Amino acid sequence: MAELRSVDPASLLSNPNNPRRTAAPKAMDDQLVASILAVGIIQPPRVVETGAGLMIVAGDRRRKAATAAGLSAIDVLVCDADEAADAMRAVSENLIRASMNGVDIWRAIQALEAQSWNEQSIADALALPLRTVRKLKLLAHLHPPMLEVMAGGSMPSEDQLRAIAAATREEQGQVWKKHKPKKGQDFHWSEIARALGKRRIPFAAAKFDEGLARAYGVTWHDDLFAPAGEDSRYTTDVDGFFGAQQEWMANNLPTGGTLLPTGEYGQPELPKKAERTYGKPQKGDLTGYYLDPHSGEVKSVGYRMPEPRQPVKGSKGGEEPGTGGQDGTAKPRPEITQKGHAMIGALRTDALREALMEGEIDDRGLIGLLVMAFAATNVGVQGSGYPEGDSRITIVREIVEGGVLSSDDATIRTAARRMLAAVLSCQEDRSNSGPVARVAGDTIGASLRLPTMATDEFLSCLSKPGIEAVARAEGVRIHPRGKDTRAAVIDRFKKGHYVHPAALFKLGAAEPAQVRTAATSRWVPAAGEAAEDGDGTAASGGKDRVPAFAEAAE
Repeated sequence: MAELRSVDPASLLSNPNNPRRTAAPKAMDDQLVASILAVGIIQPPRVVETGAGLMIVAGDRRRKAATAAGLSAIDVLVCDADEAADAMRAVSENLIRASMNGVDIWRAIQALEAQSWNEQSIADALALPLRTVRKLKLLAHLHPPMLEVMAGGSMPSEDQLRAIAAATREEQGQVWKKHKPKKGQDFHWSEIARALGKRRIPFAAAKFDEGLARAYGVTWHDDLFAPAGEDSRYTTDVDGFFGAQQEWMANNLPTGGTLLPTGEYGQPELPKKAERTYGKPQKGDLTGYYLDPHSGEVKSVGYRMPEPRQPVKGSKGGEEPGTGGQDGTAKPRPEITQKGHAMIGALRTDALREALMEGEIDDRGLIGLLVMAFAATNVGVQGSGYPEGDSRITIVREIVEGGVLSSDDATIRTAARRMLAAVLSCQEDRSNSGPVARVAGDTIGASLRLPTMATDEFLSCLSKPGIEAVARAEGVRIHPRGKDTRAAVIDRFKKGHYVHPAALFKLGAAEPAQVRTAATSRWVPAAGEAAEDGDGTAASGGKDRVPAFAEAAE
C-alpha cells in the first residue's frame, strides 16, 4: 500500500540504478525549477524504504529542482519495494513521455487567461518564454479548419503563422479553400503563408523622417515577436516606403554621388564602360547610390570611368583598332550571351530552392548538403563587428527557445531546408554559390524542376550556331535564318518540355578541371584591400571579398 509523506528533499537518496545517466540540459532543469516555484510539484516522486533511508525510484530531477528552489519539504509517495517493477517504472518515467501539441497548449493558455492569469504569469508557471506564449495566442485568429489540421500535429513555422494570422478570417477561408490538403497529397504551410503574406520592411531600413513618412502614407506597426532591445517597427506600405526612401536619397546625395538604377535581379547598373572598384576609393573614383529592391535599404557601390582615349589616326569613325579578331574580322558571338547565363542562374536557383523545400531528402543527405552549403563561395564567416544576416538568425530563432534546441524533428528538418534555400544560389552575381550549388542541385534532382526553356526570351540568347546545335540535337529542321530555326524549336516543344543542356545542374566533363571543388576555394583580397590576418579577419576591415578558386597542386 502506497503512503504519502512530507519529507525534506535533501534527505532523499539517489537511485544507483537510475537509467538516466546523461544529465538533462541546464536550461530544461531551470524551466523545471521555475515551474515548481510557480505551481509546485504536480506529481510526487516515488520512493522506497531502504536501510539507509528513502531512495528515489522515479522523480530524481523533481527532487533536485525542489532543492534548487529552496523547498524544505515536499510530498513523496512511499511504495513497497519491488526491484523488477521499480526498474520498469524508472525507465518508463524517463522514456515514455509526450509533449503537448501547440494547439492544446494554446487552449490551456486561453483557459488560464479566463481565470485572470496574465501572459507573464502563464509564461512563468509553464516555464515557457513569453514570446512562445504570445506566438501561440496567434492561433486564436485562425480559420477553424486550419486549426484542426494543426491540432493533428502539422504546425507552421513562426514566420508562416504570423503571416497567416495577420490576414482576416475571410481571406484565410478563401486561400484555405484553394490550398487545403487533399487525400494522398503533400501539404505545405508555406503555400498558405505565401498566398496570405504581406511584404514587411523594417523601420531600421528607413532613412527618411516622419514628415516624409506622412507624405507618402507610410505607417509603422510593432512586431510583438522581435527580440528585446531591438526596434520592432515595420511597415507593409511598400510603395510608399520606396517613394519616401527614393526622395530622401535624391535630397541627401553627397557631392560627387550619383543615383543608380537597379537591374532585373536587384543589382546596381553602372554607367556604360564603368568599372566597379573595391576597397579604399582612389582619386577620380565615383560612388553610386541605389535602393536595394529586396530590403529597401540605401546602398552604395564604388566605380570608376575609363580615361578618354584619343582616336587613332587612320581608323574609321574614330574607332580604335583591334576591336575585332586578330585578322580584323568581328569577334564571334558566344553561344550563350551573358543575359542567357543570368537567366540560367535564376532558373536554376528557383528549381534548387523548390527541390530543397519540397523534394524528398533523407537525413544523411540533408545534413551533408547543409555542411556543403557553408563551404559555398558566397558564404563567409564574418569577423567581429559585422552583424549576422537577419535571415539566418530568424531561421535559428525558430529552432531555439530559452537556450534549448527544439526536440521536434519536423521543425529541425524544415529549418535545415530553409537554411539551405537561403544560402545556396546559382545567380550570376555575388550571391552565386559556385559548384557547390550545382552539386547540391544534382544530388536532389533539381534539374527535373527546371521550367521549359523553349521560349523566345531564352532561345534568343543563343547564337546562330547555338540554336542550330539545339535543333540538330532535337531533330528540328535547320533554316537559313537563325530566327526561323528558333521558331521551329519553339513550335517543336509547344506541348513538350525542353531544358538546355547547359542549364542542367550536373557538372560537365570539362567543368571540374576549371572550377575544381569548393573544398579548394580560397578568398583573395580585392584591389586596394589588405590580405587577411591569421585570425581570418580582414586587416583593412573591408567587408567585400572576391572569391577565387585555388588551383589544386598536381
